[in-house]
Amino acid sequence: MIGLVFTEEQNMLREMVRDFVNTEVKPIARDIDENEKIPEDLIKKLGEVGLLGTAFPDEYGGGGFGEVGYCIAQEEMGRGCLSTSTLIGAHQSIGSNAIYIGGTEELKQKYLVPLATGEKLGAFALTEASAGSDSFNVRTKAAKDGDHYILNGEKLWITNGGIADIVSVFARTERGISAFVVETQWDGYKAGPAEKKMGIRGSMTNAITLDNVRVPEENLIGADGRGFIVAMKTLDAGRLGLGACCVGAAKEALELSAKYAKERKQFDAPIANFEAVQFMLSEMYTTIFAMESLVYRTATAYDEGKKVSTEAAAVKLFCSEGLDKVVDYAVQIHGGMGYSREIPIERMYRDSRINRIFEGTSEIQKLVISHSVLRTNGVWGA
Repeated sequence: MIGLVFTEEQNMLREMVRDFVNTEVKPIARDIDENEKIPEDLIKKLGEVGLLGTAFPDEYGGGGFGEVGYCIAQEEMGRGCLSTSTLIGAHQSIGSNAIYIGGTEELKQKYLVPLATGEKLGAFALTEASAGSDSFNVRTKAAKDGDHYILNGEKLWITNGGIADIVSVFARTERGISAFVVETQWDGYKAGPAEKKMGIRGSMTNAITLDNVRVPEENLIGADGRGFIVAMKTLDAGRLGLGACCVGAAKEALELSAKYAKERKQFDAPIANFEAVQFMLSEMYTTIFAMESLVYRTATAYDEGKKVSTEAAAVKLFCSEGLDKVVDYAVQIHGGMGYSREIPIERMYRDSRINRIFEGTSEIQKLVISHSVLRTNGVWGA
């Protein structure tokens, strides 16, 4: 699209991921939704082609594409299956990225490398019954015991919680909220049954229980009591990837709608001839144009090392709500067929709704943005 310039390597990445999505993901996306499971062989293939470590540097087993490259990959995955892009996001953008952002070199070599190569699958465990939007209200405890911490508590709505090998867990120590790398094979880690969800049904979401889980002190991510900072920095990147998924899904919905509008006839004419449909398509296009611009402008700034907390919140807010708008128009253009499971639009409509909730609700994004505006007296770019 006009205004965005990608490198040759980035364009090659896009083509590779698009081919993978067209051949490996789209043909089974309906089955993933109906069976409420992403096949293990697909997860294995994601690792083999590098889609579980796209953003990370080569020395940690990643593709070296940074945040822009990760967003490109997630945009293309969003075209095919939001359940699969959610699995990737929970694994890479927040689960593994917490280790990359705050972990020691030893932690990165021990855990990030197998995560980036797809040998292991990751997750991110912050949310609790009392710590959803109020994420600072973490009640899970981490008590020091010699050269270990003993973790006790329960986490809710953990994507990949039942299939992950490695989880970035946030718990409260005497010094405050701290972050830990937890191996799910350790005694005391237990995942509950998968949640039955309205959308992204193939993405496994579980409650997890930590019952006297012994974690070596070297598995601290960052300093004791500084885990909340790690969580917030990690979520900045997560919100960019989520926005990219929304862009991809929205583009797919627009393409399907334009094609259908030219094929579907009413009153002896294609419905594309009707001004009402043309206006919906124009609204969809304009929304996507803004979504795409926000995502890649902010991802570029992130890769340049700039602080993008406010901008990432704006990306998450606008893109999640923008996708809802686009897929709603898509259902309207498809009419009764848009409500049928025979075509992807119905699934995309259900899958879209969660984006305004997880990784910080729309209301939380508005708080982040408004606090920034008030702190700077609304001075643009301050």
